[in-house]
Amino acid sequence: MKTTRARFTLISLALALLPNFAQAQTKPNILFIAVDDLRPELGCYGNTIIKSPNIDRIAKQGMVFRQAYCQQAVCSPSRSSLLTGRRPDATKVWDLVTHFRTALPDTVTIPQHFKASGYHTAALGKIYHHGYEDGRSWSEPHWYPSGESVDTDQADFTKRIVTRRTGGVKEFSQAKADPNDPKAKNGPAFERSPKPDNQLPDGATAAEAVKRLHTLKTGDKPFFLAVGLAKPHLPFVSPQKYWDLYDPANIPGADNDTLPEGAPEFAGHTNGELHNYPNIPAGPISPELARELRHGYYAAISYMDAQVGKVLDALKAEGLDKNTVIVLWGDHGWQLGDHGLWHKHTNFERATRAPLILSVPGMKNAGKSTASLAEFVDIYPTLADVAGLPAPTGVDGKSLKPILENPSASVRKVALSQYPRNVSGKPVMGYSARDARWRLTLWRDRATNETIATELYDEKNDPKESVNVARKPKNAAIIAELTRELEAAYKGIGSGNAPKKKPDTESKKPASDRNELFKKRDKNGDGKLTMEEFMDKQTDPEQAKLRFPKFDTNKDGVLSQEEFVTMGKKA
Repeated sequence: MKTTRARFTLISLALALLPNFAQAQTKPNILFIAVDDLRPELGCYGNTIIKSPNIDRIAKQGMVFRQAYCQQAVCSPSRSSLLTGRRPDATKVWDLVTHFRTALPDTVTIPQHFKASGYHTAALGKIYHHGYEDGRSWSEPHWYPSGESVDTDQADFTKRIVTRRTGGVKEFSQAKADPNDPKAKNGPAFERSPKPDNQLPDGATAAEAVKRLHTLKTGDKPFFLAVGLAKPHLPFVSPQKYWDLYDPANIPGADNDTLPEGAPEFAGHTNGELHNYPNIPAGPISPELARELRHGYYAAISYMDAQVGKVLDALKAEGLDKNTVIVLWGDHGWQLGDHGLWHKHTNFERATRAPLILSVPGMKNAGKSTASLAEFVDIYPTLADVAGLPAPTGVDGKSLKPILENPSASVRKVALSQYPRNVSGKPVMGYSARDARWRLTLWRDRATNETIATELYDEKNDPKESVNVARKPKNAAIIAELTRELEAAYKGIGSGNAPKKKPDTESKKPASDRNELFKKRDKNGDGKLTMEEFMDKQTDPEQAKLRFPKFDTNKDGVLSQEEFVTMGKKA
């Protein structure tokens, strides 16, 4: 009798606990995969040459957004916008030297929202732009494959707390031969690496993700695991076996090699990022070098894809795949010689359009794709929606859940992007609206809001954007309609968004103070300041960028102590 009563008590206790357990299990995990510089060169986007079987696996169990667009085609502005759900004019992050909490100190990011809802949140690899981490977003320090973990002070986001561990990995197989070359910290723009996968950054990140999934499986909270993969960002470094997947003769060439007819010259750029690498000569990129670069880009995609596969395999092996939402996104597109341009940094379609794939357990439209427009600010409310969390407040995005339920549904008429330029010493912003057929870009003076140039491209009949048709009278109504969309979204685009001129206290410091300032900025003690070191903690980044080349009197790409102290003037 006692035994029967005891069993009854145990069963009753177990049943009493079941509701809580079931409730805990209703919250799905989130696997948040960020990929750097990935344009939609994937099998699931119709590319029959690329080898991307693992990302294609996500597509088969999820939905491919064929027309998804970033908010600004460069790393930090795009990531800051995506992770806060706010456009760059709200985050005030238009460059690589500004933290989003400067303008939005109390904003709640995607992982922060999940953390507040009972999730364990963790970041591996590049999620925010390196150097601008956000400790409030994570339950633990941000892990990097280089061997460091970074937290930030909860009260003061500018205070980075860095811890180092052994076993970090490096990109290149060997250091550059000339340590006195200002480009010595870079290796070549591409390399057939002799290293195995896990001795390169993305392989190390994937290996860490596999370990984390094993640990998180036994945790008492659902998890939000952000995995940031660096390839195919320059340099195109991947093991030889991934290069061997491709015959470079079969890799498609550029759409065109000049800017669109009728486009303003400043719509493009000088390919400065690529030319920073020591094996890239000055001047135009030769056809032979272009072929090698495209080969390297494709190999880097396949290397990255293999690391995605390892994470997906671990997710399934741990029994977590049935209750995990997966989102994979590229932070922006990339130009592979299109318009004569390499890398991102424009408002063109190749730069602003990027992959977005969403997989939700049990979704009825698994394996389908959609042509419905999406912006990366939409990812935040979408993840909250499919996870059953409260909708975030004050964001610019819209939930894409209606599209997941019906691929022909639509949540927005246009997708918006923007990119800043300096034109004849004036700060200018290009605001771009993309609808189902057209792309309109208005270049506005950020001080006066005057439109100084207009671009319009017919993406249906001219998908390579070869001709700017803004001046054709028959297109006036289209320009007017898309301008209204831009005005409604940005509420007076350009107005009040010129960079505020801050007092230039630094250049007014006496020589003795500037000597001390130089020593503080010279992080590695080599007696030279790179642009990155010079830009650190500048109060007015826009003006600082203009000062650097003026100070660099011998034009070697770095500042000596004398050049810094004298500000490029003769002593």
